[in-house]
Amino acid sequence: MDIYDFMRTEFIGLDVKVLSAPFSGISGRVVDETKNTFTIESAGTERTVPKPGNEFRFSYRGEQIDIEGSRILHRPEDRMKKVR
Repeated sequence: MDIYDFMRTEFIGLDVKVLSAPFSGISGRVVDETKNTFTIESAGTERTVPKPGNEFRFSYRGEQIDIEGSRILHRPEDRMKKVR
């Protein structure tokens, strides 16, 4: 899958793992997204993780896709037109 196509998809509902310290090890399902954060549900707890400065590994259609949070600093509804 092309990385740019993936960056335009809906992240809410996807499984994600945070790869960057100090948030490394947080993994679960994305339950909310803002311009600058993801809210990840993990073991019954919701954690808010900032996008800038973190790298995320998403599971999408059987693939593992790593992406830097700084590349997706858009509101979900604006990402379709702004990610290039």
